[in-house]
Amino acid sequence: MIEFHLDPRSGLSPYQQVVQQVRHALRLGLLREGDQLPKVKDVVALLAINPNTVLKAYRELEHDGLVSARPGVGTFVTATLAGPSLAAHGALRQDLRRWLAKARKAGLDDESIEALFQTTFRAAAGEEIA
Repeated sequence: MIEFHLDPRSGLSPYQQVVQQVRHALRLGLLREGDQLPKVKDVVALLAINPNTVLKAYRELEHDGLVSARPGVGTFVTATLAGPSLAAHGALRQDLRRWLAKARKAGLDDESIEALFQTTFRAAAGEEIA
């Protein structure tokens, strides 16, 4: 089961972070069709946020056809975003872990690592478009 977390530095609202985390879990195969999302009351207790925030996130995911709410039972995954490249994720994750270890060994903190990754990612995406 997915466990949500909030990052106040992300620039995203709490509801957007919940949506993004579910989408990432679906894309990475961590959530599959039939899996149940955490109950709203459990997310509220864990993250100390308003129940309407969680409901808004779940409604957006439902609107996108990714989950389905069953009144009195819970919210369940109805579609996945994992593509055929899912098999490559393990090896890529290993490479990324090695890269992260090298970055930490070089003295970079989490914010510096994130900034380096984001700027490099954006630059590479821009090169692909050009």
